[in-house]
Amino acid sequence: MSESLKLSILTPERKVFNGEVKELTTENDLGRFEILPGHEAMITALTPTVTLFTTVDNKSLKLFTSTGMLKINNNEVNFLCETAEWPEEIDLSRAEEARKKAEHLLVGKEGAEYKKAELKLRRALARIKVKE
Repeated sequence: MSESLKLSILTPERKVFNGEVKELTTENDLGRFEILPGHEAMITALTPTVTLFTTVDNKSLKLFTSTGMLKINNNEVNFLCETAEWPEEIDLSRAEEARKKAEHLLVGKEGAEYKKAELKLRRALARIKVKE
């Protein structure tokens, strides 16, 4: 069995990461999950979160990832998301402001409007957590 996974993280604008990793942790609607070498084939929708991974040279990395899709097959992980940002790319004051606006938007909303505001809040909170 292989001891690594080939990971490719792409957004519409750029290739964020392309290399070999030992493990990856991210999130979908069911919660956080970990991908290790030998993981079964799957496709899943992703939610905004802090994505963590360890390179084959034991470097631990984290980044904010937004909504997207993840495909795993034969130790290859293709991670496609709308936005991905390294900690140094995140403006903390902007993320805090987005959190406040999203919290305000949640009040009195229902249905699709509530879901949109909730997604905005999740993005802001994940960005803030990446900066910690």
